[in-house]
Amino acid sequence: MTDQGQRGGKPLTGRTILLIGVGVFAVVLTANLTLAVRAVQTFPGLEVDNSFVASQNFNEELAAQLALGWDVAAAVEDGELTITFTDADGAPVDVAAMDAVVGRATTVADDFTPDFVYYRGRFSAPVEIRPGNWNIRLVAQAPDGTEFRQRMVLHVEG
Repeated sequence: MTDQGQRGGKPLTGRTILLIGVGVFAVVLTANLTLAVRAVQTFPGLEVDNSFVASQNFNEELAAQLALGWDVAAAVEDGELTITFTDADGAPVDVAAMDAVVGRATTVADDFTPDFVYYRGRFSAPVEIRPGNWNIRLVAQAPDGTEFRQRMVLHVEG
C-alpha cells in the first residue's frame, strides 16, 4: 500500500467523498420525487366523499345486500364481457338495473363503461380489453330496490 492508503491511483480526498455523498443523495431524492409524482398522478380518487357519513348505514346496507343471496361472476370471451348474477342454487336472478365501470386498479386513464344488454340474470357487452388485471366496479339494483355493490377483479389472458 502507498502512504495514501490506496493501491495506486488518486488519493481519496474530502472533496471526492463529498461528491460521492451528494451523488448518492441526488439519486435517492430523484427516485423518491419521481415515485411520489407518479403516485399522485395515477391516484384514482376517492370512493366516497365523506367516509364518516358513508359508514353510518354500512351495516344495514350490507345486511340487505347479503339477504339477496346473489353471487356475481365476470368473464371475457371472444371480445364479450359477461357479468352473471345467480342465487345460492345457481339459478339466474332478476336484476332491475346495473351500472358497471371497468378499469385498472391504479389509474382511471383506461376506465370505460360497457354498453350492457340484459337477459335472464346475464349482462353482456362487446369490449376491446387488453390482457392483464382489471377491476369491475358494479352497482346493481334488485326489483325491490335493494342496492347491490361489488368490486370484482377480472383477469384477462393475453
